[in-house]
Amino acid sequence: MAGSSPEIVRKPRADAVRNRERVLEAAKAVFSAGGSEASLEAVARHAGVGIGTLYRHFPTREALYEAVYRREVEQLGDLAEQLQCAPEPVEALRRWLRANVEFVATKKGMVAALALVAHGSTELHAYSFDRLTKAIGTLLARAVAAGAIRDDISAEDVLRALIGMCYMHDQPGWQTTALRLLDVFVDGLQVQPADNMTESRKPKPAPKKASSKPSR
Repeated sequence: MAGSSPEIVRKPRADAVRNRERVLEAAKAVFSAGGSEASLEAVARHAGVGIGTLYRHFPTREALYEAVYRREVEQLGDLAEQLQCAPEPVEALRRWLRANVEFVATKKGMVAALALVAHGSTELHAYSFDRLTKAIGTLLARAVAAGAIRDDISAEDVLRALIGMCYMHDQPGWQTTALRLLDVFVDGLQVQPADNMTESRKPKPAPKKASSKPSR
């Protein structure tokens, strides 16, 4: 009808937004734990909502998995931006990498379904790789500029090393091992001033030659 007002796009109700966030947070916890209990019913119980509410927000299992995955990637990107103002650039990089171990734990809990989602969505893979690489890049560049990190490693190198450490073990408690390896890795990236060289790495003085003169 002529003169009619444009269609009003309604914003989601506040309680609907809260329910969606509760479901995503619950899904992260349930999927991180993994095992036979990582079901949509378990997610709904953990979130304190009915299964119908879950399906209204996420009509398929794959839709929920993808939403959790994207949310985790976005949060890691936001964390990298926040850490750019941290006083210690090396510790900022370390903190961001350690946060990724929790992200991988969530991914491991839904790896099969995510493989199906990613197989049909190259955009999802490209988005996550680009977002995470840029996040590492900003923190790495800041540490390099401060002279604290060696400058011959790229953001892609760090991301691949992180993935390798996280997927090396699948036994319970693998996160503890991954975090320990991560600390060793970050420590190895740091520039070590020559005057701070450990005693074991300092060149040892040559032994004194025994005198050839006969003693009197």
